[in-house]
Amino acid sequence: MSERAERLRAQIVELVGEYSAEAFPQKQFIPGESAVPVAGRVFDGADVQALVDSSLDFWLTAGRFADQFEREFARFFKMRHAILVNSGSSANLLALTCLTSPMLKDRQLKPGDEVITVATGFPTTVNPIFQNNLVPVFVDVDLPTYNIDVSQLEAARSERTRAVMIAHTLGNPFDLDAVTAFCRKHGLWLVEDCCDAVGATYNNQPVGRFGDAASVSFYPAHHITMGEGGAVLTDSPKLKKVIESFRDWGRDCWCKPGKDNTCGKRFDWQLGELPHGYDHKYTYSHIGYNLKLTDMQAAVGVSQLKKLPGFIEKRRENFHRLHQTLENLQDYFLLPQATPNSNPSWFGFPIYVRPEAPFTRDEVVRWLEAHKIGTRLLFGGNLIRQPAYRGKNYRVVGDLARADEVMRRVFWVGVYPGLSAPMLDYTCEILMQICESAV
Repeated sequence: MSERAERLRAQIVELVGEYSAEAFPQKQFIPGESAVPVAGRVFDGADVQALVDSSLDFWLTAGRFADQFEREFARFFKMRHAILVNSGSSANLLALTCLTSPMLKDRQLKPGDEVITVATGFPTTVNPIFQNNLVPVFVDVDLPTYNIDVSQLEAARSERTRAVMIAHTLGNPFDLDAVTAFCRKHGLWLVEDCCDAVGATYNNQPVGRFGDAASVSFYPAHHITMGEGGAVLTDSPKLKKVIESFRDWGRDCWCKPGKDNTCGKRFDWQLGELPHGYDHKYTYSHIGYNLKLTDMQAAVGVSQLKKLPGFIEKRRENFHRLHQTLENLQDYFLLPQATPNSNPSWFGFPIYVRPEAPFTRDEVVRWLEAHKIGTRLLFGGNLIRQPAYRGKNYRVVGDLARADEVMRRVFWVGVYPGLSAPMLDYTCEILMQICESAV
């Protein structure tokens, strides 16, 4: 780059910082007029500058910022490898699909094998099981942690059980002692869906470290954002290679974008029934996809990563503020509870409307939304009730009674770092009003 180009680049980045301050000022919160979102992107001028700076490279696929983010994010999780992808859903797909690789030999997941999962949650924790022609085995949840009922694990296992894939619900870790002991006892793979749980710990260790692979999302609602994006985490060099293969069209070659002959024998391989020397860049060992992200997204992630510890702490503070203020409403609401031995990195504040309350969950949600307070249900509720799963091949343990309770009685409000104390206090005030009006 010429000296003049470098000067111009520096000027552009500086002007972007000034633009950001003007274009995205902090807005005053006015109760009843301003919205209280459940989630959203939290960013500053440095993030916008990082995005524009990376765009000036005009390297439109994964590059230097992706490499930097993968190193730093893996270090945050105390893990060896982080593999960037284009979404958290893709991360879930790859985290499970990698276990179907023939490279795993006798541990390879095959069509008809069973994967234990949870009936409540987000569909893309479960969809990869169906997409790989495996059979999900749905287990009920515990209240009020909203995580897997580990007492049902043994009942869920059969001769075809090969893996467990479950999420840390709303950033609250599931019972990792029980689940990892179960997986070790029966030689099962464990995939941790950490999309809502970045920064959560169990026994003082980051979630994601306990399984064979873990997934993370960088959608705007999550702990840090790239707009779109996700990552798969693993400590296994073999799984890393397989994950990258599935992500990069299924190819056997492991060259970075724009690189050639990393292996030193690009035209000297003999694989499958291909002729000797067939170009390694066009040799495919898996039925894969192109699930990479852009370097511009990764640049935003590098900038956001600097803020992550503060974001996590703010989520915890907001959660505790809501919990303390709403404790007097326990006759109407069951408040969330952290899993023993855990320190959640809360994604939201789930509330169960008790059966004896003089109002329903739907009435509470309509009341909050009418007062500009955003709400969400606990994702898909009991997933087997969803139209997408009618006629699909799955097994169920028990009657999933608590999953149905979640479907009918649970909603959540936000705790993300963009929410101020007045916003949280207003949320509590409106919840108190509906309880007082019902007396």
